[in-house]
Amino acid sequence: MKPGISTFGELKKSGYKSKGVKQEVRDNLIKAIQQKESTFKGVLGYEDTVIPDVERALLSRHNILFLGLRGQAKTRMARDIVNLLDEWIPYVAGSEINDDPFAPISLFARELVAEKGDNAPIDWLHRTERYGEKLATPDVSVADLIGDIDPIKAANMRLSFADERVMHYGIIPRSHRGIFVINELPDLQARIQVSLFNILQEGDIQIRGFKLRLPLDIMFIFTANPEDYTNRGSIVTPLKDRIESQIVTHYPKTVAVSKAITEQEADVLDEQMQKVEVPDICKMLVEEIAMEARKSEYVDQKSGVSARLTIAAYENLVSTAERRALQSGSSKTMVRIADFIGVIPAITGKIELVYEGEQEGPLNVAYRLMGQGIRALFTQYFPDPQSFKKAAKEPQNKKNRSNPYQPVIDWFGKGNDLVMMQSETDEEYMQKLYAVDGLHAVVKQYYAKANEQQTGLLMEFLLHGLAEYSLISKKIAEAGGYNFGDILGSMLNMNFSAEDDDDDDFDN
Repeated sequence: MKPGISTFGELKKSGYKSKGVKQEVRDNLIKAIQQKESTFKGVLGYEDTVIPDVERALLSRHNILFLGLRGQAKTRMARDIVNLLDEWIPYVAGSEINDDPFAPISLFARELVAEKGDNAPIDWLHRTERYGEKLATPDVSVADLIGDIDPIKAANMRLSFADERVMHYGIIPRSHRGIFVINELPDLQARIQVSLFNILQEGDIQIRGFKLRLPLDIMFIFTANPEDYTNRGSIVTPLKDRIESQIVTHYPKTVAVSKAITEQEADVLDEQMQKVEVPDICKMLVEEIAMEARKSEYVDQKSGVSARLTIAAYENLVSTAERRALQSGSSKTMVRIADFIGVIPAITGKIELVYEGEQEGPLNVAYRLMGQGIRALFTQYFPDPQSFKKAAKEPQNKKNRSNPYQPVIDWFGKGNDLVMMQSETDEEYMQKLYAVDGLHAVVKQYYAKANEQQTGLLMEFLLHGLAEYSLISKKIAEAGGYNFGDILGSMLNMNFSAEDDDDDDFDN
């Protein structure tokens, strides 16, 4: 609740004592730690790594540089530090830079307090208003950040340019007694970075050579991407030296943490979730795709793979299933593996490819990442197909360890194929899966209690898994879907096609 104090005299009588913004953050952080409260709510995966480093920096009253790849919650953490400020602070009413009544620094506030004394008007500033942020771009100027002389103000007030009142304050002075964030610091031109030296070290600024000192009280937080140091710019060494704590961020270390972040951040409507069921296996596959991208030889690892990829992919996945349900007139449906065709735009739009990836093509890289994700996830749900190959080579294990996948492989080996289209109704989807000999039996062998929809999804997932282990073939079908067939027949067809091409060349 906003305090009812409105004059400087009332403020003095209340016993209020002002303190620096960094001390304010430190005091509130101490209380939070002592009371076992979370300082960064909603920031997952950093509990034992980044957050302890940030808390140590704040206790030390440091300015901070968050260094990490895109999509690692750098800006979010910077914004969350605002919650460690006092809820309300008093300032001289009418001040452009939130002057402290006990220590005014602008000419306006100094004159007002000197003239009216205890009757000087006081207003209150909420902590949400004590945050300034600027994205560093090449066109940012010193005037934007620090300030400049305003010729229009000088003309209207009939003041000379030597008068302090003609100054227009930039965004940094206007963040006095608050937190100021500069995102993507290396993108800021070197000459602009130099203008920050005095603010960080001495806590003052100069505007157009004015002989004035504004001892600003600001906590600075910067963010930077390591890639920027080589591709777009760099942080000049003296500036980096003045930033006391550099904290390195990282991507989620486990699929479980990544999944929790995606579910927390994805913007999925309640009406969508009432129509679409997203089973855990599909949620895990979304995260596995990102995990595979972060180690893929086709993806530029210096650029990184943002957590926004999984968030956008999850949203697209739900919408793909929802669209199918709307087209078929179904009131409810479950996400399928074939629905992952709909997440391709979220993948291709969120990864930077190296030369080899560009040669392969963004679409093929996306399909490859999905396939690798399925392969990585497969052994968490079914036995490793390779283990049965090894058992077959050992006579003593051959009888005890028969391959449960063999009936499915044999069905395709007889020349059968299966085309699974993303747009099929639930009834068509189940009918096609049940047509594959042994497919239902192997799923029920490991998931006897699964309902019909869950069984269907696991049957489809099993087909994709066998394809990724090269036990059956899988091709992308036109109009959105997959064509499963015999791996040997597929290889022979490829060989015959190559021979036909050679014959054509010879005839020519």
